[in-house]
Amino acid sequence: MAKRLKAAVAGANGYAGMTLVNLLSRHPGVELEQLTSRSFAGKPYASVFPLLELEGEFLSEPVPDGIDVVFSCLPHNVGAGKAGGWLAAGARVVDMSADFRLKDSSQYPKWYRQEHPAPELLAKAVFGLPELHERELAGAELIAAPGCYSTAAILALAPAVAAGLAGADIIVDAKSGVSGSGRSVSMGVHFSEVNESLGAYAIEGHRHQPEIVQELTALTRAVDSPHAAATRRSSPHGGELTVTFVPHLAPMTRGILATCYFDLKGSLKQLRDAYREFYAGQPFTRVVPQSPTTKLASHSNLCLVNVAAQNEKAVVTAALDNLVKGASGQGVECFNIAFGFDRKTALETPVQWP
Repeated sequence: MAKRLKAAVAGANGYAGMTLVNLLSRHPGVELEQLTSRSFAGKPYASVFPLLELEGEFLSEPVPDGIDVVFSCLPHNVGAGKAGGWLAAGARVVDMSADFRLKDSSQYPKWYRQEHPAPELLAKAVFGLPELHERELAGAELIAAPGCYSTAAILALAPAVAAGLAGADIIVDAKSGVSGSGRSVSMGVHFSEVNESLGAYAIEGHRHQPEIVQELTALTRAVDSPHAAATRRSSPHGGELTVTFVPHLAPMTRGILATCYFDLKGSLKQLRDAYREFYAGQPFTRVVPQSPTTKLASHSNLCLVNVAAQNEKAVVTAALDNLVKGASGQGVECFNIAFGFDRKTALETPVQWP
């Protein structure tokens, strides 16, 4: 058996970190060398992962010497200051936070309330959405895994935008499970506040919105994937895209459902053909015949997309698990591409219903 790559997971006790450890523990090419957590430092792995046969104690920080890859599940504005040191020590970095998703450093004070701590690394970072950036991910040293909402919205909209079939004014209405807010205790995710309730938040602008605009705008200017080249039409957008994005918190543990609306610049058949061609051969994004539910994608790395229309308005829905395809599963998928593994390694699970 080939030598396994040594991996460190920083912030392994959060929901994304826990999901990541569970996935990597069954990856045949990975040895979980270090798990870190400031709150659990010095405690055995079993205190967080009682069902996994992992021996060792949590460290407070990764020690990158001899480590092949650091998966950073640290909070926003924390991992960015450490990534440069990890890279300098020879480790590649898969960042699960928002620290390297936006290419324009001037966007960070607006959306994350501080200057970017390592703007010199932004040009090196590859946006970790394999359906659009598989070629750039091969051999990548720094990967920025997209946000859960942005993953669902971009995958729901990319084929239409790339084909020139979407009007420039796009609306994304998305619902997320409570785990998307993280594991830290706060009033907004208290059981008594969330149970039997549904509400919108961040109406003035959510942090995932600039990711959506960045990636969709790129599709109107240049072809980012071979699938887009085949589906692009001769009627590109005359102006910049406008994305109105409103997230909602739903009383469920996990899952995202994004419902996207735009003026249809063509026929419904053209639109459906564009989606089928764009995602042909993609292992995890599937075009399905009816609007998907979050439970259909639960605990899987799938993004399920349905394409429909109402009068001259397209209605595209996308469902995924916010902790898997919306976070850690996608991180593993990017890792597989970067290190030359089969893209599906450790991510193929039987589809279960209900």
